Amino acid sequence: MSNPHANLERRRQAIYGWLLLSPAALLLSVFAFYPSLATLWSSTFSRGNRRNPSEYIGLENYADLFADPTFWLVVRNNLFYAGVTIPVSIFIALSMALWANSKIPARGFVRTAYFTPTVLPMIAAANLWLFFYTPGLGVLDQIGALFGLPSVNWLGQPETALWAIIIVTIWKEAGFFMIFYLAALQTIPEDLKEAADIEGASRWTYTRRIVLPLLMPTTLFIMVNAMINSVKLIDHLFILTKGGPSDASKLILYYIWEMAFAFFDAPHAAAMTMLVLLVLGIVAAIQFFFIDRRTHYQ
Repeated sequence: MSNPHANLERRRQAIYGWLLLSPAALLLSVFAFYPSLATLWSSTFSRGNRRNPSEYIGLENYADLFADPTFWLVVRNNLFYAGVTIPVSIFIALSMALWANSKIPARGFVRTAYFTPTVLPMIAAANLWLFFYTPGLGVLDQIGALFGLPSVNWLGQPETALWAIIIVTIWKEAGFFMIFYLAALQTIPEDLKEAADIEGASRWTYTRRIVLPLLMPTTLFIMVNAMINSVKLIDHLFILTKGGPSDASKLILYYIWEMAFAFFDAPHAAAMTMLVLLVLGIVAAIQFFFIDRRTHYQ
């Protein structure tokens, strides 16, 4: 026979657990699950107006996107943008953290200098770099003029516009990622360094064989955040290029905003949003089921 007191205790524990989960579940339902479902439903309807109300069209909006050359151009831009900003930002952040964690003079000043770009709003950072990129008057052209180089319209040429956006992003994000690496480095026991010194390991060997493996969970966390940022940062595009010239620097989130609020085509914008969520969901699943276990040596 089951113990009624044990059943009552299990029931109380279950109620207590659900009460703890309910605030997070409510917020996720209101601000994540419901908007996602509403966006999915909206993506299956046509664009309507007063004379022709929207109608259910299934997956036609997705087919239109796949047939749109601008969509594929934006996808290529975003893949290139992510492929450059993610590894370069992580490498620079790790290098800065290793240096800022070492015993150097004015270590506090170095850490503050590295972190300063992070506290600037992206709009302010974009305006600052707009001054750097301005043809003829900008800092880059002024420096180039000292060496006899011609003026370059960094933001007005398809060949350089996206690279200019990438540089701003790396400059802005590397300091932010450095903070996570710096915190992780300070959790590594000093005993490991002493043991490596006793064994005669060089500084590079200690970093490669001990520090970097221990930093892998932090690297994975930073990588996931960098991937999310690569599809959500559009503030600097409004200031610097507005996706131009000739869509050369247009990224997927800016294209979604443009489709929804400039062209008033909410269904296609909803379809693009769902594709982004699908890709991010697949990346998160790969991270959770495959990479995370290897990273934590489970």
